[in-house]
Formats: sequence, C-alpha cells, structure tokens
Amino acid sequence: MNNGLPIRIGAALLGHLDIRTTRGYVAVFDEDVISHYHQFLARRRGTRPVEEYREPTRDEWEDFQEHFDKRRVELGSCGRPYGTPCAHEHACIRCPMLNNPKMLPRLNELEEDLLARRKRAVEEDWRGEIEGLDLTLTFLRSKREQARRFQRSDPVSLGMPPIPHQKPRVKER
Repeated sequence: MNNGLPIRIGAALLGHLDIRTTRGYVAVFDEDVISHYHQFLARRRGTRPVEEYREPTRDEWEDFQEHFDKRRVELGSCGRPYGTPCAHEHACIRCPMLNNPKMLPRLNELEEDLLARRKRAVEEDWRGEIEGLDLTLTFLRSKREQARRFQRSDPVSLGMPPIPHQKPRVKER
C-alpha cells in the first residue's frame, strides 16, 4: 500500500472486513488514502476513452439528482446514535426511532418525496410501483399518527419530590 496499492484492495487481499483494521496495520493516514485514491483515478482515467469524462448532459444530470432524491426516502436524519448500524438498512419509515414527535418534520419530508414519486409513477403507468408507494404512504401516515399521539402540547410537571424529615442529631458525650 505504501507503493500505491489502494487500501481497499489491500484490505480485501488481507481478508479484513473493515478498512480500519488495515489502516491500523499499515499506519495509513487520511492524506495517504486521498493521495492513493487520486493516483488510482489518474491511472484509471488514463486507460479510459476521453469521451467518458465529458460534462453530463442536462438530462443525465437530472437523472443523477433524481436518483438521490429517491434515496432521501431511505436516508436522512435519524434518531439513532451516530455511527451505530441501522437494523432497518436505512428504511426510515419502518424505524421505531420515528415515533418521536421531533421526527414529525422528517415524516412530512418523506411523504412529500413519496407523493412526488407516486405522481411520476402514475405518469409513467408503473402500476407495481404505484401499489408499493401506496402501501408505504399508508404505513408512513400510520407512523405519523403514532408520533402525534406521543406529542404533548404542555409539559407534564412531575413536581419536586418531598424532602424527608430528618431526626435531629443528638450530641454524644
């Protein structure tokens, strides 16, 4: 790897499932990873036709952006601790963390995206997609209703616990 082998390839060759393990063995720093990646890209681009590295057309760029708009349904703000794995593989609508009233704006955002996708599916006559989106919208609305039930307009005062009476101390002689 110190001679230019990308760290991911080195990790695969060594049988490491996590690149951090490989980094620990070879003392690879972020600058090295970035440098090796740029070297790899330069070598790869040198073997590819120049036409492949042109500016994308407007339609290609819109398709690219639309792909990420669709991914918003699965990704985004989440209530789980940062860096922890998602048991639902980022399918946020199924996530129990979304029953928190603080996640209502996220559910509204997801619904807007699903409605836009459904509109496109209707225009394109993608019947299977429409059925799946309708099911997802039903589940989302149920999840939002559940979150609203947990929402309270006024805070609940639990009061201060009473201080137990203490017996006066008797001085010992």
